[in-house]
Amino acid sequence: MEEKTFVEDIDRSLYDFRNEDKDAYRIEEGLTKDIVEQISREKHDPEWMREFRLKSLEIYNKTPMVQWGPSIEGLNMDNIVTYVRPNTKMQGKWEDVPDDIKDTFERLGIPQAEQTSLAGVGAQYDSELVYHNVRKEVEEQGVVYTDMESALNGPYADMVKEHFMKLVPPTDHKFAALHGAVWSGGSFVYVPKGVKVAIPLQSYFRLNAKGAGQFEHTLIIVDEGADLHFIEGCSAPKYNVANLHAGCVELFIAKNAKLRYSTIENWSKNMYNLNTKRALVAEGGTIEWVSGSFGSHVSYLYPMSVLNGEGAHSEFTGVTFAGHGQNLDTGCKVVHNAPRTTSLVNTRSISKSGGISTFRSSVVVTNKAKQAKSSVSCQSLMLDNISRSDTIQAIDVRTADADIGHEAKIGRISDDAVFYLMSRGISEEEARAMIVSGFADNVSKELPLEYAVEMNNLIRLEMQGSIG
Repeated sequence: MEEKTFVEDIDRSLYDFRNEDKDAYRIEEGLTKDIVEQISREKHDPEWMREFRLKSLEIYNKTPMVQWGPSIEGLNMDNIVTYVRPNTKMQGKWEDVPDDIKDTFERLGIPQAEQTSLAGVGAQYDSELVYHNVRKEVEEQGVVYTDMESALNGPYADMVKEHFMKLVPPTDHKFAALHGAVWSGGSFVYVPKGVKVAIPLQSYFRLNAKGAGQFEHTLIIVDEGADLHFIEGCSAPKYNVANLHAGCVELFIAKNAKLRYSTIENWSKNMYNLNTKRALVAEGGTIEWVSGSFGSHVSYLYPMSVLNGEGAHSEFTGVTFAGHGQNLDTGCKVVHNAPRTTSLVNTRSISKSGGISTFRSSVVVTNKAKQAKSSVSCQSLMLDNISRSDTIQAIDVRTADADIGHEAKIGRISDDAVFYLMSRGISEEEARAMIVSGFADNVSKELPLEYAVEMNNLIRLEMQGSIG
């Protein structure tokens, strides 16, 4: 079989397959007050949420477009459909999900993952969850894991109202305001005091509709002394028009609680990924971010940790792979706002075939954060002479009693290493793929097995034909 030699020729069929649009409801393109009100009616919002959406729209219209990152001039909101309801209600049994949607998730491996290693699964297709299930033993622990709409209108409505877009207010930036106006779907999780969930919960987001946006909202509250691992997976088929992802993740970690939030994002290369993620960590609490960013045409993604209690801790471990036609602007932000808070940032970025990878980090140490400690390490690997990799690190320290360190390194694959592997009978292409996989190993080893395998497969997929 003839070897493929260009990234654009690579068989991404695992992710790029698409189903015929069989929407039950598809709102008109664009963003107007009438459209926002229609979404609110479709969602059966309480009055406060309807008002929140309209206020967010006002903020969106007044807020200037972001100018400092990669160009998003190819994104025109007049051409984006903000709400697409699939032709099914949310199901609690896998066999009840319509065959075409079920086939999509089966090809992505979601049911198998649920059966083998997950405590609960939520699967979103376009703008709505189509499947949700939680293991009985997890429910018996008092853990709440449901879709946002059920939480908004159910017994946890007050908790949602208290926390919704408090960490990421619509005034934060233009796409936060957009999210506040048109959000749909997503997950709500509450872990009671002292409960340790032994196996992960997972949400998977699939955007099938052409020219559409996905705006899911994830709200997780981990109460005092509790422990949770939450996994998020994302993919979409490729189209020749712009698609948009502008989700929002808000994480509240109480005293001495711990949350690990793992993400593998593999959006198609026509996607604008403008996602916002933020965590608030109380005294003695821990947030761990594990992030793999592979897909999308343009990404703006900077998970933020606000260490608000004494001894709070944040870790961010991430890998970004920018190939042909991709400009991925990723990183993280940490705010030390209490004594003896600590943070660790360790990232890898890879660029090839003209791809652009930019890593941004921001460490802010307020005058409250005596004896704070932070370490930032970013390593970048460029696989050819037409790609680009940049690191932009900002440090703002307002106290003399802090220990802050950072390092950045940009390099290329060693010819000696490639030669050594080839001398052992390995092809040049395979040798380069092995080196890149090893470079990203610090992220893959932090992921559950099936996701580590997926990440390494994605790397090998991108490496295919890299010497042609």
